[in-house]
Amino acid sequence: MHSFQELTAQFSQHFEKQQFPEQPSKLYNAASHILGITGKRIRPVLCLMGNELFDTLHPDAMEVGSAVELFHNFTLLHDDIMDKAPLRRGRPTVHMVYGEPAAILAGDVMLINVYERLNKVSAHYKQKIITVFNKAAIEVCEGQQLDMDFEGMEAEKVQYDDYVHMIGLKTSVLLAASLQLGAIIGGAGDGNQQHLYSFGKNIGIAFQIQDDYLDAFGDPEKFGKQQGGDILVNKKTFLLLKALQLCNAEQRAELQMLMETSPADKVERVLSLFRSCKVDEWAEKEKERFQQLAFQSLDSIAVLSNRKTALMELANYLLNRQQ
Repeated sequence: MHSFQELTAQFSQHFEKQQFPEQPSKLYNAASHILGITGKRIRPVLCLMGNELFDTLHPDAMEVGSAVELFHNFTLLHDDIMDKAPLRRGRPTVHMVYGEPAAILAGDVMLINVYERLNKVSAHYKQKIITVFNKAAIEVCEGQQLDMDFEGMEAEKVQYDDYVHMIGLKTSVLLAASLQLGAIIGGAGDGNQQHLYSFGKNIGIAFQIQDDYLDAFGDPEKFGKQQGGDILVNKKTFLLLKALQLCNAEQRAELQMLMETSPADKVERVLSLFRSCKVDEWAEKEKERFQQLAFQSLDSIAVLSNRKTALMELANYLLNRQQ
């Protein structure tokens, strides 16, 4: 068994080889550009961890992990175009450097490359792999559409449960599917696959709650972002939607006024309202609720407890981070 850090190093060594041909250069340089804006590569490493939970690491897990990472970056590339985002992780986005047509084509060729990777795996479980991956890929697209739909709605009209459903699709299902894909390669039965999927999905929702919390209440020097960035743009987050439920009529009216007028002290005043409504305390409890649901699913997986240690440690790290 390997730790998340060890598997990350193994995957990085595998994935950082040349992914695309050299010509036509504008197409493939655009595709390589998004891959160069590297994140933590959590999803592909979860695929490796899902495999290792049940059996020794198989080369197919590297191929499927690479497919997952390519798909994730494909979605980021197209999300940036839809959002007209100039930067990602502090670097210019693909469409800003190469133009929208090249960026769209780069995303297309990345998605095709995803299926080239998936088609390399053993015929013994290839169809199952593709079925699980396709379901997750469709749900990610559905989640993105719901997110865009919510952006055009007044915050008070977005129901909390609908928002949780959207986050589950947009963010969590790919984490969950990555684990399940690895488990399929590791020979897990359907029951264990579903427990592992549930673990990943609930961890993903808890992770988003933590992310929303840190944006509002985290130390900006540790978190690496401007405090209250979501508040400034009236982003619909777990905190805002719950505040609209918990606040009294006077507080709700003030919160709506702040969203409409955006005064210079908007962040400070919204945070004060959040604290008055005890949304900060609620967020900690809600994160804990989804974390416990995840750990219950992990406990239900029929393997030796010591094989689950790496996943438990990763979950605790992700949900207790300050950045």
